Amino acid sequence: MESVNADVTSLQKHATPLQKHAAFFDKNNDGIIYPEETYKGLRAIGCGVALSFIGAIFINLSLALPTKPADVKLPSLRFPIYIANIKKGKHGSDTDAYDDEGRFVNSKFEDIWKKHALTKHNALTSSELNEMLKKNRQLYDVGGWIGSWVEWRILYMLAKDKNGFLQKETARGVYDGSLFTKLENDRKHLH
Repeated sequence: MESVNADVTSLQKHATPLQKHAAFFDKNNDGIIYPEETYKGLRAIGCGVALSFIGAIFINLSLALPTKPADVKLPSLRFPIYIANIKKGKHGSDTDAYDDEGRFVNSKFEDIWKKHALTKHNALTSSELNEMLKKNRQLYDVGGWIGSWVEWRILYMLAKDKNGFLQKETARGVYDGSLFTKLENDRKHLH
């Protein structure tokens, strides 16, 4: 148990942006995200009950096996996501704003806005977002298409402004998880 706590502490100090993104959902800070934590995290940022339930199943089913540590022989039926290995769950057909190690690649993030933000240079409309998703599709990567579509559509739904724009700086916060904390805090102040 002491070794696990030391690993979690080390992870928190040296976490990549992708690990920080995932860590928001680790409600008990043990380095592992179970479906019930994914559900609670999705609810905390403003997703409805049905979307949170389906999202928790989809996310944990998709990421449990790829993130399983090598020393864990049998996959768990609890479908845990291991944050230390979250980079192994990176899917195709995305923006590549995370590299293969889970680090944030600012030039790829900037490319999103240069290529697709046509109405306003620092924001995406719903149709511009859809066009970006189509352009990023890799042949025969249906899982990646679905993953990207779900992630970006939920982001748009939760974080668009009153004029229907997803602002660049708002979207930047999703890459290190800071947007999740902001959305959670905003919801707490509404209730």
